[in-house]
Amino acid sequence: MIEVLRSWVTGPLESYAPGFAAELARRGYTANSAAAQVGVVAHLSRWMLGERLDVVGLVEPVIERYMAVRRRAGYTNYRTSRALVPLLGYLRGLGVAPPPASPPRTPVEALLERYRHYLIVERGLGVRTARGYVDAVRPFVAGRSGVDGLDLAGLAAADVTAFVLAACPGRAVGSAKMLVTGLRSLLGFLHVDGVIPTGLAGAVPSVAGWRLAGLPRALEPGQVVRLVGSCDRRRAVGRRDVAILLLLVRLGLRAGEVAALGLDDIDWRAGEIIVRGKGHRAERLPLPVEVGDAVAGYLRRGRPATAEGRTVFVRVKAPHRALTSGGVTEVVFAAGQRAGLGKLYAHRLRHTAATTMLRAGTPLAQVGQVLRHRRALTTAIYAKVDRDALGALARPWPGALS
Repeated sequence: MIEVLRSWVTGPLESYAPGFAAELARRGYTANSAAAQVGVVAHLSRWMLGERLDVVGLVEPVIERYMAVRRRAGYTNYRTSRALVPLLGYLRGLGVAPPPASPPRTPVEALLERYRHYLIVERGLGVRTARGYVDAVRPFVAGRSGVDGLDLAGLAAADVTAFVLAACPGRAVGSAKMLVTGLRSLLGFLHVDGVIPTGLAGAVPSVAGWRLAGLPRALEPGQVVRLVGSCDRRRAVGRRDVAILLLLVRLGLRAGEVAALGLDDIDWRAGEIIVRGKGHRAERLPLPVEVGDAVAGYLRRGRPATAEGRTVFVRVKAPHRALTSGGVTEVVFAAGQRAGLGKLYAHRLRHTAATTMLRAGTPLAQVGQVLRHRRALTTAIYAKVDRDALGALARPWPGALS
């Protein structure tokens, strides 16, 4: 029996406890969080000793059985298998614990995995985009599953049309368009792959929706000030959030582009950053002084020394892994709530950046360059918010002038 971080550890995990505690410290866990983790290890090790289990016996059914015991014992925290993720990761890294069991692949998932591979390798889509396509068409593929497997060979145009007509009502226009786009792509893949004898992409109905029909919603300058000011720059999390918000609202970056920003993507001498955007494109943008100061402040006095990887922005809580695009959106949402601006998401700050440039007299073509639009039509929607330019085109209302 040994004492590690105020816990006495005995049993099969005894020899691994000191190394696990050191690993937690290396990954940036606070003393209290690490002590709590080791406390779970001590409890698990005692249970394993009573059950005559070794480390190699830490398979998922055994873990679930232990967690059921822990819940019955009245523990109020660390009650699910997620609590053992740090320990299992450490033990698997040493090669002493069995790897996680792969879930059985159903015919649906096997087909979708082939489709995902086709999108990435053959069509050149990004991993996130391919996942969006797969998620969109999963209900269609699952609906063709039966006791004898997938029934796709007998798929007819009427089946495709009926699915779209049943699935689209109640969806937002964007969601419905994603569904039909993904379905056309899937049907093309099934034909190329020889699963269906004829191409059925033409059987997918179009969704009624018009480009440029909406109006971009931008924040007013005072609201931007409130949003950025809601972050406490005295704390590491506040310095991180300010840098994220300014990248979004001054440069119009997407959430995924902020999350992907690496330490090597910043050229401090040239005052530029490399933005890795859609379609695996890497483009340079100037780094405004205000934004650069915020990023530098976070790197000097906010980014933890135990951060994993080379991304600029990482999670606040250990393990300090790279922040995801969802994490960037959560930063914006939380700041919007603190500033009293209601529900706010990252893409609205991109609209704000475009609108601010237009109001400052930046030509529409240059706005498109900053936003890295491939087509001028994509940028054209911002012409609606340029009230001064539109005013010169407006004709007076009949009878308004004597």
